[in-house]
Order: sequence, then C-alpha cells, then structure tokens
Amino acid sequence: MTSDDLWRFALACYAQPGVEPACLELQAAGADVCLLLAAAWLERRNAACDEQRLERLKTISKDWQVQVVAPLRALRQHWRQQAANDEELADLRMRVKQLELDAEKVQLQRLQSAAQHWSAGSGSPDWLEPLCADLRGDTRVAVQTLRHAATAQPATGDA
Repeated sequence: MTSDDLWRFALACYAQPGVEPACLELQAAGADVCLLLAAAWLERRNAACDEQRLERLKTISKDWQVQVVAPLRALRQHWRQQAANDEELADLRMRVKQLELDAEKVQLQRLQSAAQHWSAGSGSPDWLEPLCADLRGDTRVAVQTLRHAATAQPATGDA
C-alpha cells in the first residue's frame, strides 16, 4: 500500500458517471465528501466499522475540514461571480481551487494513515450509512451512487 492509495481511489471513484453530482448533493446536505470517499474505500476493502474507528476518522476529518478545506472552498465560492469578469481574479480563484484540491489530498492521506491497517472484524463493513444518517434531506440515491462507483474500482491497497 502506498501513501496515496486512497487518493487514487477517490479520483477514480469521483470520475465515475454520476458520482460528482452525487458528491455535490451529499456535500450540500452537510457531508464531508473526503470522509465519505474514505468510507467508500474502507467498504471496498471490507474493513469493519465500529464506533471507535468511525469517531477517529470523523475527528481527523472535521479538524482539517474546518481549519483548512472549508476556508479555501468559501473563498473560491465567494469569488465565483466576480471572477467571471476579472481575469486576474479568475486566475487567483483557480489557484485557490488547486490549493483546495491539495488540501483534500492531504485530508485523504491523513485518513488513510489512520485506517490503512484496519481489516475485517466483528463489525459491519458499512461505513457510509452511519456517516449519512444525520444529513439533511433524502440522500439515499446519492449514497448508493457513491457505493456503486466504489465497488467498481480496483481494490488498491487490499490486504
């Protein structure tokens, strides 16, 4: 397993038909998409989900999302309309977008580092449902789209 297996999995999964809009829907409902992609990766690897593991990933993810990813995303979104008519701002906005993507890669690497040796056990391999239980609205179709795309990916880093 390499340090970017989850990153490569996430990119391949996100590129599947329907996954980008599903992830955006989940994000709009309050989900951390990087955490959901990590959950899909863990499901794909059949790693057992338990409360302690789930809380560990949530803590890692929340801190990084709040302190790094969300401020970059907010700035990029704030500049969206103005950048349409301002070439220099559009260039800066694209650079912020790249920083946001780089920050998400670091987040996924941190999640992988915490979870890479987790294997199947007595717990359920269902990671997505507990993470999506408290989201706003009906996100079942979006969750199933993500799960389907994840199962279609090669099992990188499987033990």
